[in-house]
Amino acid sequence: MLEHGGRLRDAAARYDIPLGDWLDLSTGINPDAWQVPALPADCWQRLPEAGDGLEDAATAYYGNPNLLPVAGSQAAIQLLPALLPRAACACLAPLYAEHPQAWQRAGHKLRLLQGAPLARAVNAMTPYVLLCNPNNPTADRHPQDAVLAAAAQLKKRGGWLIVDEAFVDPLPELSVAALASSAEAPNLIVFRSLGKFFGLAGARVGFLFAAADLRERMAEALGPWTVSGPARAAARLALSDTAWQQAARRRVAAGGERLAALLAPLGETRHAGLFATLRHDAAAELHEHLARRAILTRHYAPHPLLRFGLPGDEAGWAKLTAALAAWNPA
Repeated sequence: MLEHGGRLRDAAARYDIPLGDWLDLSTGINPDAWQVPALPADCWQRLPEAGDGLEDAATAYYGNPNLLPVAGSQAAIQLLPALLPRAACACLAPLYAEHPQAWQRAGHKLRLLQGAPLARAVNAMTPYVLLCNPNNPTADRHPQDAVLAAAAQLKKRGGWLIVDEAFVDPLPELSVAALASSAEAPNLIVFRSLGKFFGLAGARVGFLFAAADLRERMAEALGPWTVSGPARAAARLALSDTAWQQAARRRVAAGGERLAALLAPLGETRHAGLFATLRHDAAAELHEHLARRAILTRHYAPHPLLRFGLPGDEAGWAKLTAALAAWNPA
């Protein structure tokens, strides 16, 4: 099983630092999460079912009814390649490692295009092209028109474009979810998640946007009750809270700019709102330096990349600022 951010208990044990002393910047999850209210008792007592308003709320938020709720986008990421004919898939890399692993496990041939532009992936002449937008971990952004142009180019040769938009909520101008499986882009497949922007990673709620036949096969493969009743109830309320969403986008935008400015003196830095990524030859050493000061970041070995999430309060910002100031690479 691949390792991911958020393994705070492992870090606390490894560095012998109490769990409560840590600043966890390893996940890219919004530290100012949407606050879940008390939920109706029946969502705990009854089996979950459609028609509870979740699909309607998601349709309104994403602008597309062609969706399937899943237990976090991870569930759909793992299963999707097994539902598609085996062929070659070009991925803009480095990217979220669960994607290439899932495609390889399903028997597809993989072409990892390191640091390549989207046009190169489309020109690779593979039936499938996969990208994260914004990209995790590099924070590269692909304009909406470029993504739709890529989908159109792939459509001409019967290909499919798969886009993971887990981090796109603070940057809605990049999203193509509203056009997945539309007449304009019938070959577009999009993953979305409530884990990052809404800060509801523990609820395990995400969506697959795709053609009806693919959604039906995905639902059949996942089986019944894939999203719990309480998770459905919380997700419906969060997706409907437009006031919180607007305020959160402003906070995340400001936080992303602040984080990028803090890291910029150390080297090449890009941010995607909820996280910023530093490219540095000594990324592993900086990761270790911060961990010994109870700050957990995400190092993407063997790449010289270190990803930082947003601190949740001024004390966190001060702790990170002091730790970075104390770093003296050889």
